[in-house]
Amino acid sequence: MKKIITTNLAPAPIGPYNQAVLAGNTLYTSGQIAINPQTSQLEIENLEDETHLVMKNLQTVLEAADMTFENVVKTSIFISDMNNFQRINSVYAQYFDEATAPARETVEVANLPKFVNVEISAIAIK
Repeated sequence: MKKIITTNLAPAPIGPYNQAVLAGNTLYTSGQIAINPQTSQLEIENLEDETHLVMKNLQTVLEAADMTFENVVKTSIFISDMNNFQRINSVYAQYFDEATAPARETVEVANLPKFVNVEISAIAIK
């Protein structure tokens, strides 16, 4: 049985998908990008600010499922330029305790939705 997780505190989906799906005790989030949920506008002028907004959007989806970053067991990071890895990673690291950080992969892709610089999704377990 699956349960759809939605919150007005994160950006609404821009296609035929949901913000997250809870299957049993496992949450699968859709990729989050730097859309400000209050204005529906992209905020991609500064890479660090963009990454913080992505993480905050992800955090609100986790919270809608009564979870936190501590519940995250796996993340996927998609970036448009591997040369930005260190800058994105330094922001990402602020949201996890290094000793209990989730597994992850970081992949450079040709393009991302709305031509953003970074998209992050997560799998979390209660």
